Amino acid sequence: MIEKTLVLVKPDGVNRRLVGEVIRRIENKGLKPVCLRMMHLNEKTAEAHYSVHKGKDFYDRLIKFITASPIVAMVIEGENAIELCRKLAGATSFHDALPGTIRGDYACTTAENVVHTSDSLESAEREISIFFRPEQILKY
Repeated sequence: MIEKTLVLVKPDGVNRRLVGEVIRRIENKGLKPVCLRMMHLNEKTAEAHYSVHKGKDFYDRLIKFITASPIVAMVIEGENAIELCRKLAGATSFHDALPGTIRGDYACTTAENVVHTSDSLESAEREISIFFRPEQILKY
Protein backbone atom coordinates (compact mmCIF):
# COMPACT_ATOMS: atom_id res chain seq x y z
CA MET A 1 0.00 0.00 0.00
CA ILE A 2 1.38 3.43 -0.95
CA GLU A 3 1.62 5.53 2.22
CA LYS A 4 2.95 8.88 3.35
CA THR A 5 4.79 9.28 6.62
CA LEU A 6 6.58 12.02 8.50
CA VAL A 7 10.30 11.79 9.20
CA LEU A 8 12.10 14.40 11.27
CA VAL A 9 15.84 14.70 11.49
CA LYS A 10 16.09 16.01 15.04
CA PRO A 11 18.50 18.71 16.24
CA ASP A 12 21.24 16.22 17.10
CA GLY A 13 21.08 14.74 13.59
CA VAL A 14 21.15 18.17 11.96
CA ASN A 15 24.00 19.38 14.16
CA ARG A 16 26.01 16.23 13.40
CA ARG A 17 25.33 16.72 9.67
CA LEU A 18 23.44 13.44 9.25
CA VAL A 19 20.60 14.82 7.10
CA GLY A 20 22.10 13.50 3.87
CA GLU A 21 22.74 10.09 5.42
CA VAL A 22 19.12 9.82 6.61
CA ILE A 23 17.80 10.79 3.16
CA ARG A 24 20.26 8.40 1.47
CA ARG A 25 19.00 5.46 3.54
CA ILE A 26 15.37 6.35 2.84
CA GLU A 27 15.96 6.68 -0.91
CA ASN A 28 18.10 3.55 -1.06
CA LYS A 29 15.13 1.66 0.38
CA GLY A 30 13.03 2.78 -2.59
CA LEU A 31 11.07 5.47 -0.76
CA LYS A 32 10.93 9.07 -1.92
CA PRO A 33 10.77 12.45 -0.24
CA VAL A 34 7.73 14.37 -1.54
CA CYS A 35 8.16 17.39 0.72
CA LEU A 36 11.15 18.58 2.71
CA ARG A 37 12.12 21.64 4.70
CA MET A 38 14.58 22.80 7.32
CA MET A 39 13.05 24.80 10.12
CA HIS A 40 13.55 25.96 13.66
CA LEU A 41 10.59 24.43 15.49
CA ASN A 42 8.70 26.81 17.78
CA GLU A 43 7.29 25.68 21.11
CA LYS A 44 3.66 25.72 19.92
CA THR A 45 4.39 23.40 16.98
CA ALA A 46 6.56 21.14 19.15
CA GLU A 47 3.76 20.85 21.70
CA ALA A 48 1.24 19.98 18.96
CA HIS A 49 3.58 17.35 17.54
CA TYR A 50 4.35 15.73 20.90
CA SER A 51 0.88 16.18 22.43
CA VAL A 52 0.60 12.41 22.92
CA HIS A 53 3.44 12.65 25.48
CA LYS A 54 2.02 15.58 27.47
CA GLY A 55 2.12 14.81 31.18
CA LYS A 56 4.95 12.27 30.90
CA ASP A 57 8.12 12.91 32.91
CA PHE A 58 10.25 13.48 29.78
CA TYR A 59 7.82 15.86 28.00
CA ASP A 60 9.42 19.17 29.04
CA ARG A 61 12.93 17.92 28.17
CA LEU A 62 11.62 16.69 24.80
CA ILE A 63 10.11 20.08 23.96
CA LYS A 64 13.29 21.89 25.03
CA PHE A 65 15.45 19.55 22.94
CA ILE A 66 13.37 19.61 19.73
CA THR A 67 13.20 23.44 19.79
CA ALA A 68 16.89 23.98 20.63
CA SER A 69 18.17 24.10 17.04
CA PRO A 70 16.96 23.38 13.50
CA ILE A 71 15.30 20.18 12.36
CA VAL A 72 14.56 18.81 8.90
CA ALA A 73 10.96 17.72 8.35
CA MET A 74 10.12 15.40 5.46
CA VAL A 75 7.10 13.67 4.03
CA ILE A 76 8.21 10.29 2.70
CA GLU A 77 6.08 8.31 0.27
CA GLY A 78 6.17 4.73 -0.88
CA GLU A 79 4.97 1.18 -0.48
CA ASN A 80 4.65 0.52 3.29
CA ALA A 81 6.48 3.78 4.01
CA ILE A 82 5.49 3.90 7.69
CA GLU A 83 6.79 0.45 8.57
CA LEU A 84 9.90 0.79 6.41
CA CYS A 85 10.88 4.15 7.90
CA ARG A 86 10.38 2.74 11.41
CA LYS A 87 12.65 -0.19 10.56
CA LEU A 88 15.26 2.12 9.03
CA ALA A 89 15.17 4.29 12.17
CA GLY A 90 15.54 1.39 14.61
CA ALA A 91 14.32 1.09 18.18
CA THR A 92 13.64 4.34 20.06
CA SER A 93 16.06 3.40 22.84
CA PHE A 94 19.62 3.58 21.58
CA HIS A 95 20.37 0.53 23.77
CA ASP A 96 17.93 -1.56 21.72
CA ALA A 97 18.62 -0.09 18.28
CA LEU A 98 20.41 -2.62 16.11
CA PRO A 99 23.55 -1.81 14.12
CA GLY A 100 22.60 -0.97 10.55
CA THR A 101 19.66 1.19 11.66
CA ILE A 102 19.96 4.97 11.85
CA ARG A 103 19.67 4.97 15.64
CA GLY A 104 21.83 1.89 16.00
CA ASP A 105 24.59 3.56 14.02
CA TYR A 106 24.26 7.16 15.22
CA ALA A 107 22.16 7.65 18.38
CA CYS A 108 24.10 8.42 21.55
CA THR A 109 21.16 8.61 23.98
CA THR A 110 17.48 7.74 23.91
CA ALA A 111 16.56 11.43 24.08
CA GLU A 112 18.91 12.39 21.25
CA ASN A 113 18.21 9.60 18.79
CA VAL A 114 18.62 11.43 15.46
CA VAL A 115 15.19 10.84 13.89
CA HIS A 116 11.47 10.71 14.50
CA THR A 117 9.19 8.59 12.35
CA SER A 118 5.41 8.31 12.51
CA ASP A 119 4.25 5.07 14.11
CA SER A 120 0.89 4.57 12.37
CA LEU A 121 -1.24 5.82 9.51
CA GLU A 122 -3.28 7.93 11.93
CA SER A 123 -0.15 9.44 13.49
CA ALA A 124 1.37 10.09 10.07
CA GLU A 125 -1.72 11.99 8.89
CA ARG A 126 -1.89 14.04 12.10
CA GLU A 127 1.85 14.77 12.16
CA ILE A 128 2.14 15.66 8.47
CA SER A 129 -0.69 18.18 8.89
CA ILE A 130 1.26 19.90 11.69
CA PHE A 131 4.28 20.54 9.47
CA PHE A 132 2.90 20.87 5.93
CA ARG A 133 -0.11 22.09 3.99
CA PRO A 134 -1.51 19.59 1.44
CA GLU A 135 -0.48 21.75 -1.53
CA GLN A 136 3.18 21.60 -0.40
CA ILE A 137 3.32 17.84 -0.86
CA LEU A 138 4.45 17.03 -4.38
CA LYS A 139 3.16 14.30 -6.66
CA TYR A 140 5.74 12.76 -8.97
